[in-house]
This record gives sequence, C-alpha cells and structure tokens, in this order.
Amino acid sequence: MTTRRATITSLGRFVPEKVLTNDELERMVETSNDWILERTGIQERHIAEKGVATSDLAVAAAREILARRGLEPDDIDVIIVGTVTPDTIFPSTACRVQDKLGASRAWGFDLSAACCGFLYALTTGAQLVASGAHERALVIGGDVMSSIINYQDRSTCILFGDGAGGVLLEASEDDEGGVIDFNNWVDGSGAQFLHMPGGGSLNPPTAETIRKRMHYVHQDGRQVFKFAVRQGAAASLELLKRNGYSSSDVSLLVAHQANQRIIDATAERLGLPPEKVIKNIQKFGNTTAGTIPLALWDAHEEGRLNKGDLVLLCAVGAGYTVGSCLIRWTGLRTA
Repeated sequence: MTTRRATITSLGRFVPEKVLTNDELERMVETSNDWILERTGIQERHIAEKGVATSDLAVAAAREILARRGLEPDDIDVIIVGTVTPDTIFPSTACRVQDKLGASRAWGFDLSAACCGFLYALTTGAQLVASGAHERALVIGGDVMSSIINYQDRSTCILFGDGAGGVLLEASEDDEGGVIDFNNWVDGSGAQFLHMPGGGSLNPPTAETIRKRMHYVHQDGRQVFKFAVRQGAAASLELLKRNGYSSSDVSLLVAHQANQRIIDATAERLGLPPEKVIKNIQKFGNTTAGTIPLALWDAHEEGRLNKGDLVLLCAVGAGYTVGSCLIRWTGLRTA
C-alpha cells in the first residue's frame, strides 16, 4: 500500500515596488549602511504603499501560482494564509483572498505563527492533501510588516520588509516524493522577547496603548538570536534523525530569512556548507511569514531545486514558535 503525500506543484510571489534602502534608513534613525550590513546582511527591503493590505500581496502571489500551474481559482479546495498582519482581526485574510481571487469553491483560514507562519501553514495544508480530504491546497505566507513597525526604533525598523509568497500543494505522483515529515513546536515562555503588546483582548486599543507605542513590534534581539540559532538547528537535526537522514543528505536548506548571522550559524550547526544554503535576505529583509516562500521562489529560478533533492525548511519566530519540514522535491507541474 502506497503512502499518499502532498507535494509542491507551483510557486508564486509578490513584493511591493517601493524599496527602502539602508542609505534611506540612515536619514531616518541613528544607524549606518555598514552597521546594518554587518549585523543583518540586509541591503534593502520592499515597502507597501499606504492602503495596500496583506490580502493584496497574497492575491498577487496566488495568481502567479495558478498561472504557472494552468489552473483557475475554482480549482482550489482550501486557502491557508500565514500572517501576523491580517487585513483586519476578522474576517480572516483568507476570506478576503478567496473573494478577491474568485475561488468560490474554497474554504480557508489564517494561521498566526509569526515567522513560522508559512511553515506551519504548509505542514497543515500538506496533511489536508495527504489525508485525501482535499486535492489542492493554496498555502500563502505574507506580511505587511511596515504597518506594525516603529520607524523611530532602530532595533526593528532596519530588519523588516513587506512581501508574500506561496505554493500549491497537490498529491505527489511519486511514492517517495513530497512532504516527508515535519517537526513543529512552541515555547510560550518566550512571548515577552518578541511580541506586539497592543491590539488584542489583553490590551485593546486606547489612547494610552497608542501613546506607549504598544501597537508596534517589540523585540529583545539578543534573546531571540540565541534561541533561534539553538532551537532552529535542534528541531532540524531531530527531524533528520527521525527519518533516517543526516545533514549530508540535505541538498538545500531554506531557512527563515531573519538575519544573515542566524542563517549562517544555523547552517554551521547543521554542518551544511554555504553552497547548500539559500539566502536572499539582502534584497527583502525579514518579511516574516513571507521569507521561506520568497526563498523557495528564488531557489527555483536559480536552478537550485532539482527533482529528487532533499530540501530542509526551518524557521523560528515569535511565540516562541519553532518548525522544520523535510521535502523530497518532485518538480513543478504545468497544465
């Protein structure tokens, strides 16, 4: 009896046209291009214009996904959107994507896991397809981080950008291919180190919460860095071991693009050389749920994803959330 697995059959992405460079940030806060490059590896990031929402980025990415695959919106069964910057608290961004896309047959929901948003959405969508419940799952990770960033806080404003990317999941035609396994977990004790304290039921919007700048991202960079390096690698090594693989079997690491030093340190702990790691943080910054699908898109366009490759995805985010996923790449499909 063969095992039904989900596999990635199409990719898409969208980033806003406007670019915010390090030189421009130098004129906004006390920082420098050299310092940003040295500490983060980021050269520029894309910023959405006022009035452009996460659903707008997600729909643009979704349209590319469908066009590449030669499908119509009504071919989609379920839409899962990983984001921490939904258009509104409710209805979900997935509802808005479904409507704007015209995917009348699809149901959907948002998944909030910060920088693990896409990875958690991917592994959730993969189970819906692998179980036979659905044939096609549209999984999108995207954020308009500029909407919750304080551009007077140099510790955060240099890091984040806006963007969205996604994949189409369908049943694999290869018994050995597709999403093999995942290892997701959380450590809620780390919530204080990376969070947005205002806006929810605990601290709903008031004049006081606005005055205290509680509706922006707050981060303890040192704590987040240490946790991300240690736990991202640990989750990945555990996943590899559980499935009978070692780091030498991995063809490509697609890690959350939070900081170049975190990516490099994680790869070192995994024993992976630079040529087995995709990095595009220099041109997008940290797009939160958007980073992994944006990196997958670039890896495919650069010819770094080949049929049969063992691909390792990993991310660490606010929560803390931790995730890793193993995929045997089967190649994209066309109509």
